[in-house]
Amino acid sequence: MSLHTALERFAALGTVLVATDYDGVLAPIVSDPAAAFPLPGSVAALTSLSGLPGVTVAVVSGRDRATLGRLSGVAAPIVTVGSHGAEWAEGFEAALGADLLQLRSTVLSALSAIADRFPGAAVEPKPLGGALHVRNVVDPAAGAQALQEARRGPAALPGVHATEGKAVLELTVLDASKGRALTVLREQVRADAVLYLGDDVTDEKAFAVLDAPRDVSIKVDSDPAVVTAARFRVDGPAEARSVFEELAALRRS
Repeated sequence: MSLHTALERFAALGTVLVATDYDGVLAPIVSDPAAAFPLPGSVAALTSLSGLPGVTVAVVSGRDRATLGRLSGVAAPIVTVGSHGAEWAEGFEAALGADLLQLRSTVLSALSAIADRFPGAAVEPKPLGGALHVRNVVDPAAGAQALQEARRGPAALPGVHATEGKAVLELTVLDASKGRALTVLREQVRADAVLYLGDDVTDEKAFAVLDAPRDVSIKVDSDPAVVTAARFRVDGPAEARSVFEELAALRRS
């Protein structure tokens, strides 16, 4: 089945959930995470979809919700879920007590110590922990070594959960899953089917729960060497935007 046919079948359903990652889908991957702004037209396409009857739109990101909102400009009625599915409009899935806050501080200190030894590495603090970015480390071997030190060090601490990404390792003090977030959203809106686009390793957990006959999973990476559970592929944010635009047109027809 082609992606176009899958979108036609999806668009014909009564109630649907359209969800997407942010970085690498709505926004191109850039060297500075703080400068990752949406591709022109991407948010407009999502907003258009969110205004159609029977359509719920959600952005499910590894970013915290505050940063996601600031960078993306996404607003209600689009739902935003941050911290890889752990952070909702109502707050986090679980409260951060003193012990978890102390563990978060320990994780951030350890990641910062590693980043200091590898020029170009950077730590992005997050509400549940932190992410070690090595995209800007000039020597790929050094970047790999920095990530390995993080895996053997703070990632191995009891209660710490590690999530691998493209040139990044994120450590959190609460377990989170984009797949679980999609399952919750599906149940909340009683969706007949779910469509999800993602580009990173963290999105595979989302693809894994899209097992209904008319669910549509799309990997935003055309490289066939990249293994994925997604049923379809597109090449980058521009083609992802086209998916949203095509779906909106099909839904209106």
